[in-house]
Amino acid sequence: TINLTLSLLTQAPFSKDMVFWSKFLVSSSGQMGMKNLHRNLLQGVCLWSLLAVQVSSCPDSCSLCSGPENDQCEECRAGWTLHNKICVDIDECGTQLGNCPPNSYCFNTEGSFECRGCDVACVGCMGSGPARCRKCASGYRLTGSKCLDIDECSDRVLACHGLDEICTNTEGSFRCDCAEGFIRMDSVCVKKQLPHFEEKGLFEDIQDDEVEVLKQMFFGVVLCALATLAAKGDLVYTSVFMGALAAMAGYWLSDRGDRLLDSFVKGR
Repeated sequence: TINLTLSLLTQAPFSKDMVFWSKFLVSSSGQMGMKNLHRNLLQGVCLWSLLAVQVSSCPDSCSLCSGPENDQCEECRAGWTLHNKICVDIDECGTQLGNCPPNSYCFNTEGSFECRGCDVACVGCMGSGPARCRKCASGYRLTGSKCLDIDECSDRVLACHGLDEICTNTEGSFRCDCAEGFIRMDSVCVKKQLPHFEEKGLFEDIQDDEVEVLKQMFFGVVLCALATLAAKGDLVYTSVFMGALAAMAGYWLSDRGDRLLDSFVKGR
C-alpha cells in the first residue's frame, strides 16, 4: 500500500500547492517516525485526489493553473502567452512564425495557424477571395477591388482567328470550337463530308446469264405481238412470226440454252 501511494504521489501532475504539501508530508513523517508514515501518505493521496481535479479542470489554454477560471492560469500552452494570468492566443500571422509558401496566406487559429491557398484569380494574396489578391493571374483583370475573369469572347479583339470557329469563354481563359457541321483537321475547321456512295444503273449488277434471260423475255414479248398480227391473216407478219419462232426454238434447243436452263434450275 505504501509503494502504491508513493507511486501515485510521484506520478501526479502537481501544482505548486501539491508540491508544498508533498514535502510537508515527507518531512513530518521523518519527524514523527515510520509508524505514522502510512497514515500521512493516505492523507496525501486524499489531498492529491482533490487537487488533481482542480488541475485537470484548467482552461484549454493553460498548462498550469490555480483554478478553473481563465484568469487563474500560471503557465500557458504552446501558441499562447500569459497576460495578467490570462492565456491569450498568439497571432502567428503577425510574426515571422506565420511565414507561408508562395501563393498562400497565413490564417490564425486558436493556439496555432494554417497556410491556405490563394484564390485561382490571384498571384499571391493577403487573404481569401479574389478581393485579397496582390496581383491578378493571367486571364483575370482588376475590376473594382476584385480580380475577375476576362470574357475574351466579348472583347473587341477577335479571340478566335480561324474561319468557322466559335469562341467559348472559360474560367481564366477561353477555347475555340468548330461551328456546327465542321470538324477540326490540322488546326483548321473544315466542313464535314457526307459519305459518298456511287450510284449504280438499273442493270449494272446483272449477270450474263440473267441478260440472256431478259433478251429471251423481250423476244417472247415481240413474238407474242407478231403472233397477234399473224392471226389476222397478214402474210408479212406471219412470215416474221414463223422466223422468230424458229430462232427461239433453235436457241433453246442449243447447248447454250441447255446450260442456261440448267443453271436456273439448280439455283445458281
